[in-house]
Amino acid sequence: MGIAAALVFANLGASYGTAKSAVGISSLAVIDPGKIFQALIPIIMAGILGIYGVIVAVIAKSKIDGIKTEGEGYKLLGAGLCCGLSALAAGLAIGVAGDAGVRAYAQTDAIFVGMILILIFAEAIGLYGLIVSIIMLF
Repeated sequence: MGIAAALVFANLGASYGTAKSAVGISSLAVIDPGKIFQALIPIIMAGILGIYGVIVAVIAKSKIDGIKTEGEGYKLLGAGLCCGLSALAAGLAIGVAGDAGVRAYAQTDAIFVGMILILIFAEAIGLYGLIVSIIMLF
């Protein structure tokens, strides 16, 4: 269940962040098509969240054979939930911030650095979940 939670929730966050940011890019493309490549940053950051889930799932899979107690099994479940739900939260944040940031970037270049900083802080939520999950697995 921990492996499934890590993969499902992390990829759900990644897909939501990608879809929501893509809507903003579609609006940007109408206003200024030359800014599309810079506006892909939220989509790339959202895609990284899915990789976090894969990392935890692979590590947890390697630990399954050594489980001897219920407590060790619950540790794997907790690690999967920690990574997956953190990545889901990060994906929601990246989607909302990426959509609004890209739409604002279509209007003015001055918002670009602020948008990137907000996205980095949103991505950090998922990274914190990954780090805690890895600590739980070892």
